[in-house]
Amino acid sequence: MHQNGFTTTILHSDRQQSVEHGAVHKPMHPSSEFAYDDARELAAVFQGKAGFTYARQGTPTTTALEAKVNHMEGGKGTVSFATGMAALSAIFTTLLRRGDHLVSSQFVFGNTNSLLGTLLELGVEITFVDATDAAQVRAAIQPNTRMVFTETIANPGTQVADLAVIGEICREKNLVYVVDNTLTSPWMFRPSGVGASLVMNSLSKYIGGHGNALGGAVTDTGLYDWSGYGNIYEAYRKGPSTGWGLTQIKKKGLRDMGGTLAAEPAHRIAVGAETLALRMAKHCANALALARFLESHPGVAKVHYPGLAGHPQHARAAALFGARFGGLLGVELADGVDCFDFLNRLRIVLMATHLGDTRSLALPAAHTIYYEMGAERRKQMGIADSLIRVSVGIEDEADLLFDFDQALTGCLKG
Repeated sequence: MHQNGFTTTILHSDRQQSVEHGAVHKPMHPSSEFAYDDARELAAVFQGKAGFTYARQGTPTTTALEAKVNHMEGGKGTVSFATGMAALSAIFTTLLRRGDHLVSSQFVFGNTNSLLGTLLELGVEITFVDATDAAQVRAAIQPNTRMVFTETIANPGTQVADLAVIGEICREKNLVYVVDNTLTSPWMFRPSGVGASLVMNSLSKYIGGHGNALGGAVTDTGLYDWSGYGNIYEAYRKGPSTGWGLTQIKKKGLRDMGGTLAAEPAHRIAVGAETLALRMAKHCANALALARFLESHPGVAKVHYPGLAGHPQHARAAALFGARFGGLLGVELADGVDCFDFLNRLRIVLMATHLGDTRSLALPAAHTIYYEMGAERRKQMGIADSLIRVSVGIEDEADLLFDFDQALTGCLKG
C-alpha cells in the first residue's frame, strides 16, 4: 500500500478531518469558550470525551496543529504550548517531584539551563554529563533517577549526543527519555527511532520557520509504559496507560499552569510547517557551504558544525541524520578579530536572538544568550568569548559567503 511522503502528509493533514466550509486550512478559532446544547454532553467532555470546553486546554486550531506535528514525529499524541520553554517546563514540573533525580546533558540551551536551575531549587536532583559519551549517562544513574534529557544537536557548540546508546540505557533502566528535537526538526530526525519517550519541539524555530510566531509541542512516542511510572496522579490513571503521561502534561501544563498556545500563532505555525522540508534542505545546504568556507578563512579560528569531517561527532551525525546536518554553526573568530566589529560589518545577516528563521541570524553567544550563566558554566559548555552563533537562512549561497568574507576581511585589514 502506498504511503504518502513527509510533505504530502503535512500539506493535506487538515483535510483528514472535516474542515469548515471546505477551507484548505483549518481556520482560526479565537473563541475562549465552547458551548453545548446538551448539559450532559458538556459534562462528558469534562470527564474525558473528545471535545472543547475552555481554550486554555486547547482549541480546534491547536488540535489541527498538534495533528501535523504528530504526523511529523510519528507519535501517539501531541500537545502544543505557547513556547518551547513552556513545553519543557510542563514536562519537567509535571513528571518530576522533590527528591527525584534527572540526568541532563551539560550542553543545553541557555534558557533550558536556567529552567533546570529552578528545578534544583525546587528539590529535584540533577546531574549534568557530557551526553556525547553515553558511559557518563550510565554512570550518573541513581536509584531515584526518573528521567534523562538531552538535545539532539547542542546550541551553539553543535555537540551531537550519543542518542541511540542513551536510548538503550533508558530502556534497560526503565527511565523516561526526553529528547529536544528543535535543532534537527522531525524532517531531519525522529527521536522515536532511538527510543525516546517524549519529544519536544520549539515550533517557533524550524517548524514555524518564519520568525512570526512562538510555540512549542510535546509528542509522546508511545514507547514508554506509563503504568510503571510512579509520578502519575490517580486522576489520570484512567483508560489505556499509554496516554497517562501526555494527559498529565496537558492537564497540568495547560489547565493548571496556563502555558496555552493561542489560535493565531498556532495557525501561522501550521501554515509555515507545510514548507519545512523545502526550507530545511536549503538551511542544511547553505550551512554546510558556509561552514566549509569559514573553516579555511584566516579570520576564523574554528568552526563547529557536524557536517565537517573534523567535527568530533561527524560520523555519528551522519549515521543519525544522513547527509543533513542542520542550519546552526558555532564560529570562533581568530585572535585579533573583535566579535562586535565583525557582526557590525555584516550586511545581510541580521543580529537577532533567534534561530530557524528563513533569514540568517547571528549574535555573540557569550555576551548575550549565555551571559547570565557565568564564565565557569560557559567554559563547561565550550562557549568561547569569541564564539558567534549563526543560524543560517535560505538566502542565495553566494550572497552569504560574500557577506561573511567581506566582514571578516574588513576586520583583518582593520
